[in-house]
Amino acid sequence: MYFQKSTLYLAAILLSSFASNAQEKSTAIGGAAYQEKYQHVIRKAKGDIKIDGDLSDPAWQGLEISKNFAPHWPQDNVPIKRDTEVRMTFDDKFLYVAAVCRDTNKHVIQTLKRDGDYWSSDAFGIILDPINERTNGFFFGVSVANAQFEDLLAFQTEEMTGSWDNKWYSQTKVYPTYWTVEMAIPFKTLRYDPKKTKWGVNFERNDLKNNQFSTWTFIPVNFNGYDLGYTAALNWETPPPAVKGNASIVPYITGGTSHDHVAGTPTKGTFNGGLDAKLSVTPSLNLDLTVNPDFSQVEVDRQVTNLTRFNIFFPERRTFFLENADLFGNYGIPPFRPFFSRAIGLDRNAQPLPILAGARLSGNLDKNWRVGLMSMQTAAKGEDPAQNFTAFSFNRKVLKRSLVKGYVLNRQGFMTENERLQNPMGEYGRNQGLEFNYSNTKGDLNVWTGYHWSQKPTVTNDNTAKQFGAGYFGRTVSFFVDYFGIGSNYYADMGFINRLENPTYIVDRFGKIQSDTTIRLGFHQVYSETQFNIRPKDSKVNNHAFGAENFFVWNPNGTLNEYTLGLTYDVQFQNASSFGLRFDHNDVWALFPFSFTDSDHALPSSRYVFNQVNATYSSDYRKKFYFTAAVRAGGFYNGTLQQYSLEMTYRAQPWGNFSMNFEQNDIKLPTLYGSDRLLLVSPRVEINFSTKLFWTTFLQFNTQRNNFNVNSRLQWRYKPMSDFFLVYTDNYYTDPLFRNKSRAIVFKLNYWLTL
Repeated sequence: MYFQKSTLYLAAILLSSFASNAQEKSTAIGGAAYQEKYQHVIRKAKGDIKIDGDLSDPAWQGLEISKNFAPHWPQDNVPIKRDTEVRMTFDDKFLYVAAVCRDTNKHVIQTLKRDGDYWSSDAFGIILDPINERTNGFFFGVSVANAQFEDLLAFQTEEMTGSWDNKWYSQTKVYPTYWTVEMAIPFKTLRYDPKKTKWGVNFERNDLKNNQFSTWTFIPVNFNGYDLGYTAALNWETPPPAVKGNASIVPYITGGTSHDHVAGTPTKGTFNGGLDAKLSVTPSLNLDLTVNPDFSQVEVDRQVTNLTRFNIFFPERRTFFLENADLFGNYGIPPFRPFFSRAIGLDRNAQPLPILAGARLSGNLDKNWRVGLMSMQTAAKGEDPAQNFTAFSFNRKVLKRSLVKGYVLNRQGFMTENERLQNPMGEYGRNQGLEFNYSNTKGDLNVWTGYHWSQKPTVTNDNTAKQFGAGYFGRTVSFFVDYFGIGSNYYADMGFINRLENPTYIVDRFGKIQSDTTIRLGFHQVYSETQFNIRPKDSKVNNHAFGAENFFVWNPNGTLNEYTLGLTYDVQFQNASSFGLRFDHNDVWALFPFSFTDSDHALPSSRYVFNQVNATYSSDYRKKFYFTAAVRAGGFYNGTLQQYSLEMTYRAQPWGNFSMNFEQNDIKLPTLYGSDRLLLVSPRVEINFSTKLFWTTFLQFNTQRNNFNVNSRLQWRYKPMSDFFLVYTDNYYTDPLFRNKSRAIVFKLNYWLTL
């Protein structure tokens, strides 16, 4: 019955979405046609250029200027108030970019920190696609205060994280009615074919005071401003120079002291060293090497309160695994990721395992093929044997903007015969998969499908996963529906799969908990999402968004496991504030006992029907003080839930950010099953002494995890891409309050040497 109703519902929405598509009008066509309309000719520099923000150098005079930027977000049909002018040139070592950003001499600057929140400051950026196939490229951005941000772009980039780091140079200068930026991007930083004289290019501008984001080419508001499908043509009057001897070596040393009060080990000191290397195999294929890598400088995970019955996903933060991460990680759909790099070098409790060495070969073979090969070797630690993790992935461009892609994964444990007898499933885990992602040239129609399978010792059946879906992402109407199914014996030793493993309890006949365990059970799910947008002109409102979500989960035998209906309304105001309402109807058939409190009785396997309402308001983030407040209330299985959250930030422009996040969850269940108040308090202080010296202190008080964490990190970028880190971390119990768990202070010094 549920399946019949959901199928009819989804079919009706799909038909209405495509009907709306026929009625929508848009000048956006993207692809090669755009590169006939938008072209920028780049000529070799006649003279030297000093990167100081002053554009009076003779080399900048007489060059082609690209201007008349198009509005992009939050409205693409309202003329921009301030334009931008861009020039480009080059010499034998650098690609140069200069921009004049019309403005006042008062600006919005959120941070001076490199790779900070690029979109929350007045800034300028360039998108480069040297292969010019609209599948992958580069982004270089700089704020008005010269805070740099760079990232890799891919066919499916949804959000830039600033995770990719490389060496380049920039400087800005502020005038009464405009500000300027100069960039010098080393050709050694880019990957390109020197014989190719047409690249893809676009420019992006943040004008926060007017709440306008503009791009040189017109990009519809329903696409990202860095979408590679809407690039212009960068025509080289003479070919770009061939790069020779492109290699970078980054040695490092670390040291520090630590003490584990829980284990009762004495305070110990450490001193270590290692290196990373980047070698250019071809102009567009790169080899990364690491020996004894160390990630002590990486910021700790941001903790969250988990109100689900399953594990939650924490993003990767280690820099080695972030570059070209889309090549390996963009398979499957949430909650299924066959490759997830946190499985390498971290145990289930996110504690580090020693990585001895690793290598990654990634990049473009030609205009159609993109490949990645990675191998990492870890050492034995405790009950974890030495292991090798190897991953191969390929992307093959087909049609105009579609991909066929596949992967092979292998985790091999180096175990003794006795260890294999005791844990035969731990010897190896292997996965393969093949996917097809279709996108039309415009990018608003997508279809995807995939098939995945795994191999483990003693496993012979029920070890596959499959997916397919389609979506239309228009300016007014967007819709997608996605199916995913997985067998109980599918294992992903190098991945992350939610809800396949069900944490549960063994209980007596009265429901009293005797012990905990985990039960594996495959499932089928269908998820759909529909959104209708109203974008009024000349209004205090930029957008009204009405949405509906449907989520169905079935057990392997076809019985319903869970159904959720979500109805949403979100409004974005012209002053950059927003308000949202959400209603959720939940129907859960829990197959196994579970718990959210400290009660010795688990909630029984039964059917639970409950509703919740959520309201959220976010103030104008351009102001020095801004906040987001939310309240959520309603049923929670056989009880009730009240949730209050508040995120506040004060910006002492441009040098400081002071924030406080607070979340309280009051869970009230029938007496037998207990009640609880879960608190998560996270103050954060960020001091930017300059664009090269930063100090960040992050505190997290989490009663659900019974942990109070202090993490304080000082970073000094004494040369481009060369850093000194000093990190102090401390962990305490929240009950008994402030009883110490562990403490450590470490330093890390690296030096980036380009050969």
